[in-house]
Parts: sequence; C-alpha cells; structure tokens
Amino acid sequence: MCGIVAGVTERNIVPILLEGLKRLEYRGYDSAGVAVVDDSGLNRCRATGKVASLVDKVRQQQLQGRVGIAHTRWATHGAPSEKNAHPHTSSNQIAVVHNGIIENYLDIRQQLQKAGYEFSSDTDSEAVAHLIHQAFLHNGGDLRLAVQSAVSQLNGAFALAVFAVDCPDRIIATRHGSPMVVGLGIGEYFVASDSFALLPVTRRFVYLQEDDTVEITGDGWQIYDAQQQPVERECVENEQSADLIGKGRYKHFMQKEMFEQPEVVAQTLQGRIHHGMLQTQAFAPEFLKALAKVQQIDIIACGTSYHAGLVIKSHLERAGIRTNVEYASEYLYREVAVMPKTLFVSISQSGETADTLAALEKAKKLDYFDYLAVCNVPDSALVRASSHVLLTRAGREIGVASTKAFVTQLVALHILCLFIQQAQDKTINPALVQAFERLPSFCERMLALDERIAEVAKSLRDKSACLFLGRGEGFAIAAEGALKLKELSYIQAQAYPSGELKHGPLALVDDSMPVIALITHDHLAEKMMSNLQEVQARGGKIILFADSRVDKRALNAQTQLIDLGELEEMTASIAAVIPLQLFAYHVALLKGTDVDQPRNLAKSVTVE
Repeated sequence: MCGIVAGVTERNIVPILLEGLKRLEYRGYDSAGVAVVDDSGLNRCRATGKVASLVDKVRQQQLQGRVGIAHTRWATHGAPSEKNAHPHTSSNQIAVVHNGIIENYLDIRQQLQKAGYEFSSDTDSEAVAHLIHQAFLHNGGDLRLAVQSAVSQLNGAFALAVFAVDCPDRIIATRHGSPMVVGLGIGEYFVASDSFALLPVTRRFVYLQEDDTVEITGDGWQIYDAQQQPVERECVENEQSADLIGKGRYKHFMQKEMFEQPEVVAQTLQGRIHHGMLQTQAFAPEFLKALAKVQQIDIIACGTSYHAGLVIKSHLERAGIRTNVEYASEYLYREVAVMPKTLFVSISQSGETADTLAALEKAKKLDYFDYLAVCNVPDSALVRASSHVLLTRAGREIGVASTKAFVTQLVALHILCLFIQQAQDKTINPALVQAFERLPSFCERMLALDERIAEVAKSLRDKSACLFLGRGEGFAIAAEGALKLKELSYIQAQAYPSGELKHGPLALVDDSMPVIALITHDHLAEKMMSNLQEVQARGGKIILFADSRVDKRALNAQTQLIDLGELEEMTASIAAVIPLQLFAYHVALLKGTDVDQPRNLAKSVTVE
C-alpha cells in the first residue's frame, strides 16, 4: 500500500526520492510527501493526489538536501489530506515515514498529550514521531536507541524511516510485519519498502528481517537485530530492469497486461512442461520427495489469489489430495487443526501481503509438513520466509486489478497439481499435460473476443448491481469476474454457485438485474443451463460466456452470448477468465473510472 524511500547521499537526494515515489505509484496511494534535513534544519513538503502534484510543490519550494525521507500514503487513519500526509514531524526535530498500522496508537497518543505533545493530524503515524522524539530526549540524543525504545512500545505492523535534525548525517529504519530493504550504493545508502524504487541508483540490496533495525550514514550501514546486537545479512544482486514499464500502444497498463497473458503463460510453463512431459528439474529433489508424501494441502491467500486457490482445489481433490482454501485474514484469528502430512501453500502476487505473511508466520509455529510460496516476486518477504517457492513469472504488474498475475498463478498451481500426481505415482493422462502447451494459443483466442465483449459491455453502462453465476471451478472464475467488475467499475457484483440461486439470490432477479454466467463443457453444464432457466422465468437478463459445445437451445432471444469456442478440460478455467477480465475493463471504460488505480485500492496490501 504505502511506499517508503529514504537515503543519505553526497548529492541532492530530492530527485532520487521523487523518482522512487513515482516508481511506487502503481501500489496505490492518495497523498505524498518528502522531508529533508540541511543546514537550515528540517524542511518538509506534502501534497494530496498524485506524485506529480508533490513534484510541482517541491520545485516551487526549491527543496534540497543530502539526507531525506519520502512517502506515498494510502489512507487508514484519517482522510486523505495534506495534514495527514507523511512525513510526520515532532518539535521540528524528528521526521518519520511509516507503513502499516499502529494498533495501540490511541493509548500512546493520550500519554503523549498528557506529556505536552500537540497533534496536528488524525493519523496513528504522528504518534510514532512524537514517541521517538520523547525517547530521543531520554536517550541522550542517540537516534537508533530512541527508535528501538519507541518501537518496543508499539503494537501492530510497521516499517519506519526516521531522521533527526541533531543527527543530520544518518537515517534509522526498522521493520515489524512490513517489508523494508537497504540499498547499497557507492558512498550513498538507501532504504525503501520495495527495491524497485531504488533500481535507478543501485542493484545491491539487503533485506531486513523481522524486527531488524538499520542505521545508514554516508560512510556505511549497520544492521541490529531485535536484541540490539550488530548482525550481518546477505547482500543480493537484483536483476530486474531499472526501466519504468511503459504502456506502449495500449491505453492502460491493465489493457497491456491482459494482452501480455499468452506470453507470460508461456514463460510460466517454460522449463516445467516440454513436449507433453513434466520436467522434474523444475523443482528441487527434496521438494519432489516431500510432494510424494503430501496427504492434505492448506491454501491461504487473499483477494484474487484466494480465487486461484478455489480453482485448484477441485483439481487437487480429484487427484486425491484433501484441500482447504481459506482467507489469510480469517486463518490468522482462529484455532487451526493441522492434519498429518499437510502442505501449507501461501499465494500472493507481491509476496508482501501483510495478512498472508502473518498467516505463514503462524503456520510455521504449527505442525505443518512443509511450506510452499506461490508468488510473482522472487525477492519478496513471502519467498524468503518459505521453504520452497513456485514463481509465477508474470513480470511486473502495474494495474491494481490483477490480470496476468492471476492467470499465471492458475498455471503454476495446475503445474503443482500435476507434479504431486507424478510424485505420488498416480496416472496422468498425457493429453492433459499437452493441453498446457496449447494454452498460450487459447489465450490469444480469448483476447480476439475483445470487440464482441466491448459491445456486450454496453448493457451494464447504467447498471449499479449484477450477479455472477458458475458451478464447480467455474464458480471460482465467476467470483474472480465479479471481483474485477467490482474493483474497476464500482458496480456491486456478487458471485454465487448457481445451485445456490434458489436459496436466496433469486429474490434479486428481475428485468433490471443482469446475470453474468460462465459455462464450460463439463459434467455441470446441463445443471448450469437449468439454473439459467430459473433466471429467465423471473425475467432476468443473461450475459453468457460459454463453450460452443454447450447446448443453448433453452435460452431466449434476450440472452447475450459470448462464444468461447471449444475449450480444453484441464485449462478451460484459465482461458475462460480472460473474457471476464476484458468485460470488466470495457464496463469500466464506459463508466469513466480510473482503470489502473481504482479508488480506495492498493496493489500491495501491507496492512491487516
């Protein structure tokens, strides 16, 4: 959600901070700010809206300095406004940027107010600034000890970067439940919430572990663990391109990313399936041995990633593996019974999702057989914390509403299912494996439906609500389609298994309630058609995404059909989600919403 960039340099750091904020814009935010320390003391500039507004204000103020911190804020405590934007300050001596949520901030705020501190914002973060200032005075002006003393009093999740006017040559950063990385330059050092923000200035990074604190100066850096002891952490080289990804010939990043799906599907399959055969070298030998013993799987995820788990559940159980799929936020706060030889699978696009990371930490204290992360970011916190990883290879996804990252999650999870079957000596139909090699071309076919889908999307131009229906894994895809429409167009879209229609949702159906249905050519197709006749009998208007082999004779002339052609059983759900993505995109265009950055949403959800 929020983004942090900070550093100590021998040059004016402000352009570096602003460029870092621009590179974090895709994560979602509503305000931005920067603070530097120079010979005149602490200077700060904040603005609501886009980073471009901050850039204009910084230029007008002619802000300069060699030590600085910057932030993009996604509002949690307090409305989006300049007074609530970061950095927050205390006594014009301490400046703080903060990602996460401080759960006990009201108690801390009350204590600080009694001590004479005045608050100018509605945020939880300002309490951190004052708390550090108080500790700074009590620790003889030692900023690192002040930060460590202050964070010992905080409950919640946080990543912090702090400077003090009285220590103008250094920045202290720390993390607890929220990511932070150190960037190592030549004679200059940085911290950020995402290494992507720092790629223009360095490719060498050190990732802070839980409760680490780092002190950076122009001369170097030192990390301290939770016991305040100096420690060494591994330095890694980041091979990502430093170039900001452009839209090319596309109008939006989301549109570009949808049309990249054939390519990224092929990349996800590369080295894992070749000439209809599973490539065992795709996994480490010890993990293949573990897969041979797995009897049950717990899949934990959030949002779109949760839907990917629902899709693969049916395939895993068909292969004889009992599978549970659960929201990470729910898993966190209930008693969990772990069955013998259960594999814990966490799914996250960013690998920084706070709920999913916390769920993994909880799971590691339980008696799980092993731990696998399915993720798109190889240097993410989730990957580093898991025993094994299955990378999705979607490339950087800028649009907040996930498209190519979701599709590659589905591909990776299907591959996992096949490898489990092979490891357990279960029969695999070679035709099912071969279907994956044809999947990129099926994705191309789905994208070719773009014009037809844009035409059908017009029927939702003036609607405020609709229903999505599916059965089996088709319900999971329908749920993803509803989520995309909800995110992008702000239409209230709710998905149901179509068999549940008669148990309540049917009361909503009339001639003003669009019903979007997905039918693939499987054993549930006839039952889906029966459910749609219930909709027709109540005057409901149907938009149907269907395999061309499905018998549609019972549908009336008012049904709008998007013919998906003949899909293959093993990969049908992966291909079928693409038309639903296109549908949501075109409805959003008609509604005039911000497709790439929908209101109130963020790409990387780093708070619970």
